[in-house]
Amino acid sequence: MNNDPRTQWIQEYSDGLASAETTAKLEHALQQDPEFRVLFLEYLHVDGALAARVGSGAQPEAGVASILGGGRSRATPWLAMAAGMTLAGLAAWALQNASRPFATVASSAGSVLSQGTALRDATLRFDVGAVEFLTAKGARVVVEAPAEVRFESADRLRVLRGKVAAEVPPEARGFTVLTPNGSAVDLGTRFGVDVTASGAAEVHVFQGEVVAQAKGAPTKQSLHTGDALEMNDGASTSRDLRSAAFIQTDEMPRLAAGLFSGQRARARESVTVLKKDPALIGLFDSTSWESLPGMGRSAQGRWPGSRVPEFAQPGDHLKVDVGADREWPQLTLAAWVRIDQLGSPYQSLYHTDGWNSKMPGQVHWMITQSHTMRLALRGNTLAPGSVENQGFPDSVTSVLPERGRWTHLAVVYNSETLKVRFYLNGQFDKETLQETAHPARLGAAQIGNWNQQDRKLSGRMDEFLLLGRALTDSEVRELFESGNPYR
Repeated sequence: MNNDPRTQWIQEYSDGLASAETTAKLEHALQQDPEFRVLFLEYLHVDGALAARVGSGAQPEAGVASILGGGRSRATPWLAMAAGMTLAGLAAWALQNASRPFATVASSAGSVLSQGTALRDATLRFDVGAVEFLTAKGARVVVEAPAEVRFESADRLRVLRGKVAAEVPPEARGFTVLTPNGSAVDLGTRFGVDVTASGAAEVHVFQGEVVAQAKGAPTKQSLHTGDALEMNDGASTSRDLRSAAFIQTDEMPRLAAGLFSGQRARARESVTVLKKDPALIGLFDSTSWESLPGMGRSAQGRWPGSRVPEFAQPGDHLKVDVGADREWPQLTLAAWVRIDQLGSPYQSLYHTDGWNSKMPGQVHWMITQSHTMRLALRGNTLAPGSVENQGFPDSVTSVLPERGRWTHLAVVYNSETLKVRFYLNGQFDKETLQETAHPARLGAAQIGNWNQQDRKLSGRMDEFLLLGRALTDSEVRELFESGNPYR
């Protein structure tokens, strides 16, 4: 504030030399600028004196002389009155600010915290759902369970565990997230912070700029759009951006509406029906994921409190071994996914362990570098005139616009009719004809990384289905509609 004329106003005011015009300007500035009010109070060291005077019931005017440094002869009666009015207003503001919440609950999806709940310097621990907070300065913050967080002010959020996504407008610039292993300071942006149970913290910048500093590190790092950083044990390591690892503010209303409309109960009924289907080969959801070898990092699934695998490192995968007892002339593969990254060049959804010419029919299901689905069976060939240029059936519609949202993918294979049919969010996308179509071979397989550098999966998966019959268009649509977490 060295070049700020308000500095001179404060000096003149504190010395009892302020004119009526200067006093009017000072009062106007105090009314318009909350941060300036704080600076003014700090300059005069009045916060303690104000609290004492208000607590004793004394009139604000009675404290003016002492607050201005005793009975200064230069302070005229009209100045004392103006000062008293200004300080009385500051006293009222200080009392009001002392009880003003740092943040309020703007929306909630499956959490016990209800809309409108006010928070001020309280630690929150919740294991279910997601909550959107609106800070007193206008930042929007979504916290996803399991989480333990504490708003220390309208500008500072301490995160001990959990995923946090923040959308910070210019007036809230400087919003800071504190973690056990470092901090992230916003410079007007959208960013996410993921703190694991071990305390390691990842900072992901979706848009704008963030300044990150690992605990104990001598320097700060400036991160821009698309950058990501892990802070752990005083060290910083670059990471791939994981935008889909966070629930964003614009997703919260649809998640809350889906829960309110009873979608979770409908999804449970659908799973119950699937488990009774005589053609069921395998169904993995929040009740059975942990039974699979390789289950490591987990996150919340489509429904509050559910746990599903989260694939964050290139080597993350789950081992599956079902359907090896026979060959499958018909096969339906379906899964809910929440994709972080695409085009690496492949996102591996399901791959049998082998790709052996002596074992025709082995199944590989993936998302390609073109952001479309592919179903490849060993030994199969495309029918003449097929538009695919890499020898395998591919879908048409890109899944890229669905990145960062729960998306339903499905493919139906029928070796008897020589057809492969793709579906995206319940809608039929494309059919490809095969000239050679072997019955599908399953058995030992992996979801996620396929022991190849170009085959990984980045994101979460929920309700993975293997069915030994070809679902119809209406059945695929019902599978999507019953399991859709959004409304």
